[in-house]
Amino acid sequence: MYLSIKETAEYLSMPEAQIENMIRQKRIRAIFDGEQYLVYKEQFNNHFQQLEKYKQLVEELKSEPIPEDLDIKDED
Repeated sequence: MYLSIKETAEYLSMPEAQIENMIRQKRIRAIFDGEQYLVYKEQFNNHFQQLEKYKQLVEELKSEPIPEDLDIKDED
């Protein structure tokens, strides 16, 4: 499915100008149909999957207790 720049900006929750800049920088792949740029929506699936994995990793690291340092000497 192809999206216009406006639809892509809404899908990614980004400003349209930033989407246009990313297309010019070739960070987002798009085709020009003679009137407007069209962006293939499925190219973002990998990004969103990696983002979810990263969020899960962060949550796992947050839930781990901080280990006690064995090198600390009790001075009492």
